[in-house]
Amino acid sequence: MLSENRDIHAAKRFFKKALSSSHNQSPRVITVDKNPAYPPALEQLMNEKELSKETIIRQTKYLNNVVEQDHRFIKKITNAMMGFKSFQTVEKTISGIEAFHMLRKEQVEISPVLSNVDLISKLFGLTA
Repeated sequence: MLSENRDIHAAKRFFKKALSSSHNQSPRVITVDKNPAYPPALEQLMNEKELSKETIIRQTKYLNNVVEQDHRFIKKITNAMMGFKSFQTVEKTISGIEAFHMLRKEQVEISPVLSNVDLISKLFGLTA
């Protein structure tokens, strides 16, 4: 989920998508960086009862939280490609990188019949 701006609406969409994933439970603590859009977005989700009121929001200045550590791999790859012409190109490229990264970390369950190629074509609507 990409946004050209890191605003409250983009943060809320990101957290809503992350929380709605079937393999996630309601978190006890959410650790984010010092982006000022995160606390209001999380407060809105708490008011809409999509997030528990007991959830603690912890902001850290440094990039040592889990989300940032997971995206370090993507930053390393995309920094060398800084010649993207459009936002759509960036979105498709990062989606593909994240999909293969999830496969490598075994965060996706693949049925024995479904190969990695079939999974990618299914995720991105490609025909093999």
